[in-house]
Amino acid sequence: MQRMLAVGFALVAYILFFASFLWLIAFIGDVRIFPTTINDAVNGTPVVQAIGFDLLLIALFGIQHSVMARPGFKARLTRIVSTSVERSIYVLAAAVVLAIMLRYWHTLGGTIWDVRESAAAPLIWAVFAMGWALVLLSTFLINHFELFGLSQAWRHGRAREDRPPQLREPLLYRWVRHPLYLGFVIAFWATPHLTISHLLFAAGMTAYIFIGIAHEERDLLAHFGSAYDDYRKRVGMIVPGLGRRRDRSGD
Repeated sequence: MQRMLAVGFALVAYILFFASFLWLIAFIGDVRIFPTTINDAVNGTPVVQAIGFDLLLIALFGIQHSVMARPGFKARLTRIVSTSVERSIYVLAAAVVLAIMLRYWHTLGGTIWDVRESAAAPLIWAVFAMGWALVLLSTFLINHFELFGLSQAWRHGRAREDRPPQLREPLLYRWVRHPLYLGFVIAFWATPHLTISHLLFAAGMTAYIFIGIAHEERDLLAHFGSAYDDYRKRVGMIVPGLGRRRDRSGD
């Protein structure tokens, strides 16, 4: 029964995260399918207060993602819950925090550019779609179902042990170390209608991405050691050839 509950919990967490992820796509694309969009959220708040509140929402998102992803937090959490649902708890928390950010985002007035009626708009939307496609493809390249906790719960349900993580370089990971984050950056900035509200969201989330990369790479280096250090020397961070770690030994 416990194993069945673990699988069920993992499925619920995955479905809720997937729903919040679809909301994020519609939110950034300013498509009114879910309760709010980036240019149609909470209105009427004084500008300074709205900016402060939005930055707090981004900080909340970043804290949840960074803190819960750290090995120390995972070790403490798995003293309370089974390792089979540890990742699913992270996924569920991410879905909740993301939904909070999207629901309570404060829209700011003002436009940086608006080319929705120009010939460039279809091309920009294609780049927008490419960014999200890159995100999705990247999750499957590194094991989509393990990333979202389904594999762990499934193996637990079938009384199989978790496999130790391996450092692999499938397809896109041969050119950039973080193609998933590259996809997010592309999707956040590719818009034919850049408003002040969209600019704040894109800039804030991009800043968090680079902070998150720094924490993630520190953990990966601690886990994989020289193998990951060599990977950083050979492969760019999110753009091919850029962000490679220089060999200070001069070799």
